[in-house]
This record gives sequence, C-alpha cells and structure tokens, in this order.
Amino acid sequence: MKKDAKFSTKAIRVGQLPTDENSHSEPLFLTSSFVFDSAEQAAAIFAGEEKGNVYSRFTNPTVRSFEQRLAALEGAERSVAFASGMAAIQATIMSLLNSGDHIVAAKQLFGSIPSLINNYFIKFGIEVTYVDVSDVSAWQAAIQDNTRLFFLETPSNPLCEIADVAAIASISKANDILLVVDNCFATPYLQKPLAQGADIIIHSATKYLDGQGRCVGGAVCGSNELMEELFKYVRTAGSCMSPFNAWVCLKGLETLHLRIQAHCASAMRVALWLSEQPQVGKVNYSGLPTHPQHQLAASQMNNHFGGILSFELAEGGNDEVFKIINSIQLLSRTANLGDAKTTITHPATTTHARVGAEVRKTMGISDRLIRLSVGLEDTQDIIEDLQQAFNQLG
Repeated sequence: MKKDAKFSTKAIRVGQLPTDENSHSEPLFLTSSFVFDSAEQAAAIFAGEEKGNVYSRFTNPTVRSFEQRLAALEGAERSVAFASGMAAIQATIMSLLNSGDHIVAAKQLFGSIPSLINNYFIKFGIEVTYVDVSDVSAWQAAIQDNTRLFFLETPSNPLCEIADVAAIASISKANDILLVVDNCFATPYLQKPLAQGADIIIHSATKYLDGQGRCVGGAVCGSNELMEELFKYVRTAGSCMSPFNAWVCLKGLETLHLRIQAHCASAMRVALWLSEQPQVGKVNYSGLPTHPQHQLAASQMNNHFGGILSFELAEGGNDEVFKIINSIQLLSRTANLGDAKTTITHPATTTHARVGAEVRKTMGISDRLIRLSVGLEDTQDIIEDLQQAFNQLG
C-alpha cells in the first residue's frame, strides 16, 4: 500500500494478516499462548533476539493488527492497546512518571480521570495542578521545576471546550514536558494531535473506535521510544486488550470515517434545534457559531465538530432534568457514548458524580446539564423524541 494512502484506505487495509487459509477478514487469534519450534527459538524470542508471539498478555497478532491500524490513522510510529481507556491512562502515567513528578491537567476531564489522579497517584508522590483547558496562559503559569506531563482532552467532556493543542504543545516542548491528548471525542478522522505537536494520544476504544457499544478497550499512540515504555508496562502489569475486543475494534475502524461523518451531521442539526427551544438556556457544541472557540475548533478539527453535545435547561435542576430523561422513549439512558445509538445522561449524577459538587462547579457542570451522544438513527426521530420529552415539562 502506498505511503500517502487516504484515511479510509488505511482504516480498511493497514494491519491485514495473511493466513494459510487465505481469509479475507482479519483472523481472530483466541489463544493464551503460542508454541515454539524449538527450545532455542523460545529462548531467542523471550530474549528479544527474534520476533515472535509468546503470550497474549503482550503479543497477539489480532491485537497487533489493531495497534498498527490505529497508529497509521493517528500518524503515530506505534500504538499499544489496553483493556480500557482508563487502563491506558494509568499505564501512561505509571510508565512515564516517577514519584515527585508533577502533572498539569485540564480541570475539564472525564470524571474518572481526576479520581484516578487524586485518589491513587497522589499516594505515590505524583503532584497535580488543574487549569482551564482553554486558557493557554494558565498552562504556562502552572509549570513547576518538576512538571513532566500535560494532560488534556479536546473537545472536553461534557462541555465541549476546545484546547489549542498547537499553542499548548509549543509551551510543553519549550519546557521539555510531554503533552498527552485524549482524542476520544474527535477520533483521528477529525483531529490529529500529533501533527499539532502533542507527544501522546490516548483513546477509549470503547467509544467511536468500536462505535457500536460492543466491548471495552483503550489505546495509546506515539513515538516508538515512548510506546516501548508502555509496552514494557503492559507486558508486566497485564492491563492488556483481549484479542476478541481488539478484533471488534479493528473491524470498527473500517467504518470510522463514514460513521463520524454521519454523527457530525446529525449532532449539528440537533444542536441547532436545541438552541431554538425555550426550555434550553445554553447549548455546548463547538459547531455552533455562538461557541466561543468555534473558529479554533473548525481549524483544529477538519471543519467538523463531532457527535457529542450538551445543553443546560433554562431553569430547574435535578427534578426537571430527570423528568426529561425519564420521558425519553427512543434514546438510550446510559453514560456511554460514541455508539450507533443516541445516548442521554445527566453528568452531575453519572459520569462526574464522584468528583463532588464543588469540583463540578469549578468545571462548569451544573445540575441542569444534559449530555447527548448523537447516534446514527434518523435525526428527525431523535429530535421528535427530545421534543416529546420537553413537552412533559409543561
């Protein structure tokens, strides 16, 4: 395959495994271990002197195919797959930082990430400072002598705030700090953080990479040097992606470009409709011209804006939000996202419940906020389901 093949071609063709049976679809290697031709070969493979499969915790052909394909789509030298997105984040911090190191992280993160840092990594001597993801000057101001890593997600969950990746990368490189970008919401189809100066990309493959809510997985992409450290970690710690889940995500990548196009188109239409509803006080979607970072998002995300949006009711709180969510007839009441099915959730009591009310307040997550992951159903049906739910408010 030519080096300059287009995204859709890479999404379908990279990482194909030829087999003796001439299978057209990538084979699924459901095995815990692999046999060797001789004791000498086993010793050579274990020593790293010869390539080969050893044990599916760290060498499995199906997992490797997924890693190769995702790396190609992100423009990375290498990718390492994990059991979940959170496992990928844990491995990144555990393998690249030491006790006494300092992280600067966006305060606008998926709720489990600050919980992981604040409840666990701090116990092992990792320090953290949280800053506003969109305030470039805040990233510079938060740097300490022991700062080793910047961590952000863009667009953010659930308010769809946008980080200026290139500007933050310029600061990180000038200070010899690694920049880690969670690219889950945008996917490599819309956004390539490595090309904008980031060092590492993290994915919850559970979301759009699979795209149909079938399995859990995670991945990290970056340079060969950095990914070797993560590979050593997964080999030792065992937080590996299963071959079956890798195969599911591998097949999901084949349609990623088509699905994301449809997600973006429907989300834009839903966001425009929501912005006209009297029950809605604010819509958070970077595709709207009213979004404060619309132009940055347009330039950074290939002029498309993803399938996730959130909105605040004009008035009320949990009772009114719950009334809407409980009145839904078509959409799925679940905290997952990136699915073919449209999902609806209340971040304050689900995805960000564990961070606490005061922290949610600093993140801008109110009790009136509802998050939508706009799926692939007919857009008019999605809108009509929301409309009948709004009607229940009176």
